[in-house]
Amino acid sequence: MMMLLKSLASLCLLAVGAFAVPAQEKRIHHQADLSDHAHDDVHGFQYDHEAFLGKEEAKTFDQLTPEESKDKLAKIVERIDMDKDGYVSHAELHYWIKHRQRMYIAENVNKHWKDYDKNQDGKIGWEEYKNTTYGFYLGEEFDDVDDKATYKSMLTRDERRFKSADRDGDSIATREEFTAFLHPEEFDYMRDVIVQETMDDIDKNGDGKIDIAEYIGDMFASEDGDGEPDWVLTEKKHFSEFRDANKDGYLDAGEVAHWVLPGEVDHADNEAKHLIHETDTDKDQKITKKEILANWNMFVGSQATNYGEDLTKRHDEL
Repeated sequence: MMMLLKSLASLCLLAVGAFAVPAQEKRIHHQADLSDHAHDDVHGFQYDHEAFLGKEEAKTFDQLTPEESKDKLAKIVERIDMDKDGYVSHAELHYWIKHRQRMYIAENVNKHWKDYDKNQDGKIGWEEYKNTTYGFYLGEEFDDVDDKATYKSMLTRDERRFKSADRDGDSIATREEFTAFLHPEEFDYMRDVIVQETMDDIDKNGDGKIDIAEYIGDMFASEDGDGEPDWVLTEKKHFSEFRDANKDGYLDAGEVAHWVLPGEVDHADNEAKHLIHETDTDKDQKITKKEILANWNMFVGSQATNYGEDLTKRHDEL
């Protein structure tokens, strides 16, 4: 659902001299969705590609031809079919999607770990993180940065999230705590910081609550007097009928928590059901390699549709 459904997993860094400054982060959500794209098969299968392969891996296959994609997809299907009965069941597909999401998180944490663990002691202190990320600017109070207020706000936001992830309060993050810092949507004890960051992003007037204009404005901005698309009207209805539980015209922190922390939602389970429903031609509740390959562009992309590096890795790397 536009930017609001994007997870805040990445910490992209822009090199400045010996130090780096993080790009502005996207919002996080508990049990983050499987893709940064809207789940809209009418306009493409990018959501399904990222869910099936993992977000990072799904970016690299836009260089493959359709023939290469189908060939490599066939090898992945063999991997998913764990009991080797010739079918991919819901349980097997669900397990695979969860596996790919776990792999994405582990790879993302590993990628950043060596950037911040400067003394290589197997831990990352707040000072290590702060100095590596903002060190070039700290002494100048960000005076050399065009958007000074933004970087100060980002530092405050990072420190709050680091302290929330640091369960023992020693200002040093273990690998698990650093994972909670990078991927708070995966940890129940990070719920409060998720809600706070969502409020900070959407509550533009700073009154501690979200009105319908702020809610819609976070997802849609009309250009040149264009009318609102149908989905915006639907979101307005959702705001009034479902999000605003006490019907006071605003979302408070509790209502935001209900909205962005749907603890009962299992996106991997939903996606497994969706892929089987769309490709199971004989409706036996399981899919064959033939059925998958007949719908290959739903599972993977190619030069025209995007894909993931899962299929470029050796079979045993998956």
